[in-house]
Amino acid sequence: MKRVLPAPWLSLALWLFWLLLNHSLDLGQALFGGVLAVLAPLLLAPLRPRPVRLSSPGVALKLLLCVGVDVFVSNAQVAWRVLNARRRPPRSRFVQVPLDLRNANGLAALAAITTVIPGSVWSELALDHSVLLLHVFDLDDEGAFIAHFKARYEKPLMEIFR
Repeated sequence: MKRVLPAPWLSLALWLFWLLLNHSLDLGQALFGGVLAVLAPLLLAPLRPRPVRLSSPGVALKLLLCVGVDVFVSNAQVAWRVLNARRRPPRSRFVQVPLDLRNANGLAALAAITTVIPGSVWSELALDHSVLLLHVFDLDDEGAFIAHFKARYEKPLMEIFR
């Protein structure tokens, strides 16, 4: 069964969305949607991430709380810098952060974290996953930023996704 339907819930959802998008319960639409619902997960199976195993749920909860605080604090800092840009313009820069994290799920989580925190944008990941290029809105000390980023986000993610 897993060979024909590797993701049965995804197939069901695709079939239902196909019918909803076409506003039709015709036999032809139902059959075509069913074929798409079966073929899409089969063809896209190599793109699906590996199963996630959290080895440290406590660290994951701590990281989640840390990110929540960082989102709040970064919003305030970015707003303050924007409001005071005439007195002191922000010093935006691209920063190359060397990475020790290689787990695909961990890298995806790091991308999500970087994206939700104002003031930083995930720009590029090296093909060998060894360096992350970030754009930082306002940066005083590149070395301190890299050390903070690695300790605050990468280290816990490496512990979570062993």
